[in-house]
Formats: sequence, C-alpha cells, structure tokens
Amino acid sequence: MQHSLLERRYICYVNRRTSISSLGPLAHIYKGEKAMYPVDLHMHTVASTHAYSTLHDYVARANACGIKLLAITDHGPDMKDAPHSWHFINMRVWPRIVNGIAVLRGIESNIKNIQGNIDCSTQMLNELDLIIAGLHEPVFAPKDIHSHTEAIISTIAKGDADIISHPGNPKFPINIRAVAEAAAFYNVALELNNSSFIHSRIGSAINCRKIAKAVRNAGGYLALGTDSHIAFSLGNFEHCIRIINETEFPHDRVLNVSPRRLLNFLIERGKANIIELADW
Repeated sequence: MQHSLLERRYICYVNRRTSISSLGPLAHIYKGEKAMYPVDLHMHTVASTHAYSTLHDYVARANACGIKLLAITDHGPDMKDAPHSWHFINMRVWPRIVNGIAVLRGIESNIKNIQGNIDCSTQMLNELDLIIAGLHEPVFAPKDIHSHTEAIISTIAKGDADIISHPGNPKFPINIRAVAEAAAFYNVALELNNSSFIHSRIGSAINCRKIAKAVRNAGGYLALGTDSHIAFSLGNFEHCIRIINETEFPHDRVLNVSPRRLLNFLIERGKANIIELADW
C-alpha cells in the first residue's frame, strides 16, 4: 500500500514519536457591541456547573450581538462537574432554530489517553452535530510533549473530533507543526480560544500565534471559540482576531466566517446535512 508523504510522516510520528517533518488581512471586522464573526463554536451552559448561562441566555445574547449560529458545547461526562451522557443524547429535542438563531448540538469532549479515545459514546456521537475534543487536566494529567502530541494526533486520526480545543495551552506543550499537518490532512480544525488570552491557560498567546502560522502553512482550518462560561462574552473574538491579522491567516479558512462555511465543513467531514439549516 502506497502512503502519501504526510501519511508516512504521521505513521513515523506515532510509531517512533518523531516530529512530522493569496494571504491577506481580514477585510472587515465589526466593532463595538457587534460580534466580529457571526458564528461562535465553543460555550458552556449551566449544565457544566462552573458556567452561569442557559441556552436561552445565549440565544438572547446572540440576537443582541450579531451571532447567527452558535454551538452549545458542554464538557464531556468524564469531567467532574459535567452533565450526564443522557444530557447530550437528549439534545435531539432541541429545535434547530431558536428566535432566529441556529443552534448546533455539541460537546467539548475530553481526550482520555495517548490512543486518542474521547468520552463520547457512539450513541452520543449519533445525536451531536459538532464534536470538540481537548486535553483537560482533570482527565488527562500533563505529561510531556511527545505524549501530548501523540494523544492529539491519535484523536485527529480516529475521525470523531471536528475541532481540537485550545491546543495552545502551555500546560500541554505539543509539536505544533506535527499537529497542524495532521489536522490539515484529516480535515480537522484547530481552535483559537479567546478565553486563553483572558481568563484561562495563561501563556497561550505565543503558542496560538505559532499554531495559526502552522495551520496556514499546512492549508488547514482554524475555528474560533469564545469558550464562554457566561453569555456576556459570546461573540467576543478580539484576541483571536489579533492573531489572525498578525499571521495573515486566510479569511476563507476560518470556519466562523459564515454559518454556511461551518455547515459545509461538517458536511465535508461526513456529517448529515441539517435540513432546517439548508438555506443558512
């Protein structure tokens, strides 16, 4: 069986733990109270008990700030204060559009080990539109750069995760080029997490800049998330925008540019077309 160069590099990395050996600034950004992008892909509700807003709170805030599509992504069940798996399975009762806002059923799952397993059962996967996966200390204790890189690349290669959350976390150093190339090859987006510049994961900025450059060079996608734990921060991508501009990341490879861009990405990844959002 013949393997492409990237496949050979990926296989080499996992087997030996060795590294995988039209740009322009954004044309337009909304300022003030309006969201800089119309899509926010990462937020937590009161179902994750360290967060403070409901689905209705986020929809109300979305109408106020210009968000057209949002994804609710509460923590996966292996996190101590996360909702039960039934919470995610029962998202099937949610309407697709609430007060003019498209709502995706999502999860921020936990990467559990270097094999890339996540805390998301087949039944959960079948009900969810968007799967984010990331390394979180309560589930995966920080180890070393090789273990972190292998865990993320293995998760990417397994195919369930659409987005890798906050890969710039300095507590989980990674081989950025290896992860970016694997993500581009498997059509998985890497996240720029606005909260990493403000409240959490202090020291992420340098890594996020390197990640944006590596994803740009690999031809992959970035996903922006506010990682909101309260509705007031919905749609605030200020720090992500700065990184995108500084690295001259291609505007059309940011999933948040429009609901249609994000929905097409999910379809490209084999997700079912959401009929109610066919015109979005």
